[in-house]
This record gives sequence, C-alpha cells and structure tokens, in this order.
Amino acid sequence: MWKKTSKEVTDFLSQETKNMDCEQKKMFGCPVFFINGNMFMGAHEDNIFLRLPEKDRTHLLSTYDETRVFEPIRGRIMREYIVFPENLYHNKKVFNKVLKKSVSYVSSLPPKRKKRSRRIVK
Repeated sequence: MWKKTSKEVTDFLSQETKNMDCEQKKMFGCPVFFINGNMFMGAHEDNIFLRLPEKDRTHLLSTYDETRVFEPIRGRIMREYIVFPENLYHNKKVFNKVLKKSVSYVSSLPPKRKKRSRRIVK
C-alpha cells in the first residue's frame, strides 16, 4: 500500500500549476496534472514526478543522484517520467527549469482523445 501524499506536496503542486492551462485529476488518490489529455506531472507518496524527453531524463539522472525513473509498482516503470524527491523540488531554480521543460515537451505531444465509454446499455 502506498503512503498518502502529504498536504504539503499537494499544496506545492497546486501552487506551481495555479497559472497553468492544465487539468488536475486524482490517480490512486494522488494529484496528477494533464495538458491536452497527456499527463506531465504528479505526486506519488511524497515525491513529485515529471514527464520529460529522453535527453532531459538522461541529463537529470546523471546530474542528480537523488533522481530516479518513476516506478510506482515494482517492475512497472513509467519510462518517460523522472521522480523528483523533496530536496530537489524545493530547489526553485532547478524545479522551475525542469517543470518548464516538462510542460514544453507534453505541450508538443498530440492531444489524447477521450476514450469511448464501454458501458453496455440494456
């Protein structure tokens, strides 16, 4: 079972996205954020994860020992996402730079189409 995301992390993400054109949802009880139907950032336990292109993921993983590939369930790697632990997301300069890269990357992706409901009408 996962640890519930703290109010501090939830409030931090809300503050960081308050002026963005994005949609907030919950996944597994944690806040996640979407642009054009594509997830770009969210919380898992007390960590923040961001979606980035390969070049930026590689750079972050080699620059900051604390970062890691997002693996919410053992063996289930979300390959485009990097976990940003607390000590890094409180570094405003680093976090804002990476957040901008994430927003730019996800904004360049084609919008996701809403899935049709599979509900059977009797």
